[in-house]
Amino acid sequence: MTSEHLSKQIAFIKEIDKIKYITRKTKLFYSDRHENDAEHSWHLAVMALILSEHANESIDILKVIKMVLIHDLVEIDAGDTFLYDLQKNHTNTEEETKAAQRIFGMLPEAQAQELLTLWLEFEEGSSNEAKFARAMDRLEPLLQNASNNGGTWEEFNVPYATVYKKQQAIENGSAMLWRYAQEILDESVNQGILKK
Repeated sequence: MTSEHLSKQIAFIKEIDKIKYITRKTKLFYSDRHENDAEHSWHLAVMALILSEHANESIDILKVIKMVLIHDLVEIDAGDTFLYDLQKNHTNTEEETKAAQRIFGMLPEAQAQELLTLWLEFEEGSSNEAKFARAMDRLEPLLQNASNNGGTWEEFNVPYATVYKKQQAIENGSAMLWRYAQEILDESVNQGILKK
């Protein structure tokens, strides 16, 4: 007979399959296909693993990987919020908090609390791990947009100043990656795929 503990874990695992259906505005590198949230989260986890040496401070890489793998699960209920959306703020909303409580609350209590705490830490963005995780979350779409002739910057007519301001969060997690990101932004302006 299956324990209630295991049943809750399996129910959660089935529920989070829905993240594969959440489509993002950004497209895969050099592609016309939109990325989904599961692909995005996986990519951030690998990026964090590979780029962790560039973090500003010492980080617990497993904690960072956990953060990036779960950070968008709330979008199963709340939907994807486009980073440059002028109508809906890309910060922790009441809707996302309710989603986090429902989705993580499906798990046994200790695991539910751990993931909710990690999600809140990521959203707050003040720990070394959260800063680095958020840097990954900003760097990936920047790289995608640059590879796609401006991608969402071009599609939604997002000016350089807005992109620069949003991407500055990278600096909090990695000064090295922020310098690299600034070079990409400057190149994008020179190529005419980001309007200054």
